[in-house]
Amino acid sequence: MNIEIWYDLVCPWCYLGKRRLESVLVDFAGEVSMTFRAYQLDPSPVAAEASVPAPLPVKQAMAAKVGSPEQAEQMLGHVTAIARGEGLAIDYDRAIAANTFDAHRIVAWAAAQELQLNMIETLQRAHFVDGVDLGSTAELARLAGSIGLDEQAALAYLATPAGTDAVNADLAEARELDITSVPTFVIDRKYIIQGAQEPTALRSALEEIARREAVDATR
Repeated sequence: MNIEIWYDLVCPWCYLGKRRLESVLVDFAGEVSMTFRAYQLDPSPVAAEASVPAPLPVKQAMAAKVGSPEQAEQMLGHVTAIARGEGLAIDYDRAIAANTFDAHRIVAWAAAQELQLNMIETLQRAHFVDGVDLGSTAELARLAGSIGLDEQAALAYLATPAGTDAVNADLAEARELDITSVPTFVIDRKYIIQGAQEPTALRSALEEIARREAVDATR
């Protein structure tokens, strides 16, 4: 079974969805591969106006989006509590909003060196726990260095358009598949599961897909 996951690095539901999928796959029967595909919930620059400071705290960005700090606090508190129940920490007092295009590029670079999952985990923790600005190329290079990649090579890579085609290809494919929210799991290019499903629901869905595929294989 091949599972492709369209995700964004600063999406808490993607953070949660990855953890839930990994927990289900621990004892899932059969061989399963995971490939992560880039998606951007907000492709616009964070500081679109000169009067808006950058980097911008997530709480401030969310309040501007939903209309009030109180509503933003409620929404962020809700997902933080759910993540905590899965053993994931989120600190929205520190998290910084960011355009994630370059972060997806560094993931593509790490993937070419068979470190995609390590890079994603490191970037997610940096965003959700450590308050790192994932829009900073210097920080992205530093984080690449923290998982054993060459920090200076990462910085040089980010200074060029390298990886842009790979990220744009994922974004274009998301449009072709009509993916409008993440996480979205595409299984064997035949089945789609949307959202950070509860582990029991996700397991049931994957088991049903495996059953169908086994039946089809005998025909």
